[in-house]
Amino acid sequence: MKRIFSFVLIMAALASSCTTTDKDSGKVIDRLTPEEIVDGHLDFETVLRLGRISDPQVSPNLREVLYGVTYTSVEENRSNRDLFIVGIDGSNCRRITQTPKSESNARWINDGQRIMFLYEGQIWVMDADGKNRRKVSDIEGGIGEFKLAPDGHTLVYVKDFKVAKKAAEIYPDLPKSTARTIEDMMYRHWDHFVEDIPHTYVADFDGEKIGEGVDILGGEPFELPTMPFGGLEQIDFSPNSKYIAYSCRKKTGRDYAFSTNTDIYLYNIETGETQNLTEGMPGYDTNPVFSPDGRWIAWLSMDRDGYEADQSRLFVMLFETGEKRNLSKSFIYNAENPVWHPSCDFIYFDAEVDGRKRIFEATMGASISQVSGNQIETYNFAHPQMAGHDTIVAERASMLRPTELVTIDLAGSGDDEKVITHENDELIAALKPIQISERWIKTVDGKKMHSWVLYPPQFSYNKQYPAIMVCLGGPQGAFTQSWSTRWNYRFLASQGYVVILPNRRGTTSSGQEWCEQISGDYMGLNIQDYLSAADDICKERYVGKIAAIGASYGGFSVYYLAGVHQKRFSAFVAHAGIFNQEHMYMETEEMWFPDWDNGGCRRPGEYMAGSPWSKNPAAVHHYANSAHKKALNWDTPILVTHGELDYRVPVDQGMAAFNTAQMLGVPSKMVLFPDENHWVLKPQNAVHWWREIFDWLDRWCKEK
Repeated sequence: MKRIFSFVLIMAALASSCTTTDKDSGKVIDRLTPEEIVDGHLDFETVLRLGRISDPQVSPNLREVLYGVTYTSVEENRSNRDLFIVGIDGSNCRRITQTPKSESNARWINDGQRIMFLYEGQIWVMDADGKNRRKVSDIEGGIGEFKLAPDGHTLVYVKDFKVAKKAAEIYPDLPKSTARTIEDMMYRHWDHFVEDIPHTYVADFDGEKIGEGVDILGGEPFELPTMPFGGLEQIDFSPNSKYIAYSCRKKTGRDYAFSTNTDIYLYNIETGETQNLTEGMPGYDTNPVFSPDGRWIAWLSMDRDGYEADQSRLFVMLFETGEKRNLSKSFIYNAENPVWHPSCDFIYFDAEVDGRKRIFEATMGASISQVSGNQIETYNFAHPQMAGHDTIVAERASMLRPTELVTIDLAGSGDDEKVITHENDELIAALKPIQISERWIKTVDGKKMHSWVLYPPQFSYNKQYPAIMVCLGGPQGAFTQSWSTRWNYRFLASQGYVVILPNRRGTTSSGQEWCEQISGDYMGLNIQDYLSAADDICKERYVGKIAAIGASYGGFSVYYLAGVHQKRFSAFVAHAGIFNQEHMYMETEEMWFPDWDNGGCRRPGEYMAGSPWSKNPAAVHHYANSAHKKALNWDTPILVTHGELDYRVPVDQGMAAFNTAQMLGVPSKMVLFPDENHWVLKPQNAVHWWREIFDWLDRWCKEK
């Protein structure tokens, strides 16, 4: 279901003019070539093989950007990430690593003369041209991520911390026992049983070797970073390198399962003392960022405990007085990814607005204005990073092409973003073009719903095409102009379908009121929004049969629509969907989510207000309208897919839906992935998944 921390998909880039300077032995995964694209067709193998940009880092002299590129081999069933440098003006792009395994987490050191990076679970350094690589850490078990202090002599790294006993530790005379002993909640999370959790350690670095790490949490049984999607964006060094600010939910077991209350803590590296900076602020407090002068700290804050889709507000605190300010109090959207201007007078952040992500500027007086331009309406701009006083480096992506890096001139009009990487230009040019448009749809209660529509290649208004309506997961989230290797909308349209993407009730780019309406009303207005979107697009003479597909909450939407759609749809596909809300409440792991969204909206300190046995009228109504209770109305072919390692929406939800369809005699099929979680991530599994989906859709939606 929806998460509050951004899950960082490894986006990567390589400009077409880049040259190779380093090569290890072994098979290297490299870029796709235009010659490998057959007749301009976008299949899913091509989606996987396009280069993906991630983690840009501006050099200390502000003249270059270090970034990563991920390439995927379907044949080898794996991906690989290499490092690149490009001039801030887009010139002199060069590839500085080309190895069989991934380099990640790359950072400039020694005033830009060298680069520190992560390779095979250890920290390495090399010259800025990629030469003279050598390992500088030997940390038992390896690490997952690191961050350098401004002085370059201190760093933090993340490694596993053991919290569960093995069977043989309980009964030494039973060394072959595989039993798990469980005495509290949160014993499994996302896709694994919780036997180890991440802890963050601080260590010295003398330029040649990493010193012994000190556990910031002092052995306490809390996660740092917070799982399952948190990273070192939850940790920041003060400018003088003497303090660490971090975000942590200091709860375990049942308390952890029902709470989203993370706080911002200040850790003194010299003394080990810790101070809670957000005591009394009950919701998510995350992503702390010190101001360059060290006088302020900024962070993202939600107001209510137990509500992961509350508005994400931009807060600052002045250390001298302890004064806290909400800089986004007049802003109705969610602030994300804050970064300070060097003057400390402004903070830049990105936010979703009507299906687009834009970059905004907040003053210390809580005035907000947009700084990314509007001239290209179908692009997202995200993850701003300062490159001096007048320039922002950001990521730009759309539904039509993957991420590239751009610069935004703050001294100019904001309408002339300069693209500085060109990783996929030749490949996108080799594909058949896709049209995209916005559509505003009238809802049953007289409001306007934003939607995107993508059209198949060589689209003609005088022809008729099958259509796919995609049901959003979350349930809080949004269809924005972004590129994904899981749900790729250009790929869907390229298979000959009109694709409709409704930003129905519950989406996050239309303000908090629109987002919040869905809680406790899964079967209500958002389902009517889907029916309105289907009716609206099917009025067009170019639309024939229509299917509904979706994952997670989108899978629930498919199961529910199957019972109420009244012959609108010709086929359904549900991945990792909730079928039986009552059972789901008792088998998922993060309990704050179903407790709030199933009608609980609980008071502070209250548990189980949204449970199946609650007498709360909203919860009673919610469970009375679970998707499985509408199954007797099912009459339309349905494909069910699920990952067996999915502990967020466990696999028996999919099995129950498939078994029900079979018992009712509804044409149905189930595809399970034993080694996948809530998503289908392994390259060959992903290709298999999409082949099954389009085999199903083509069978029921395309005229013979």
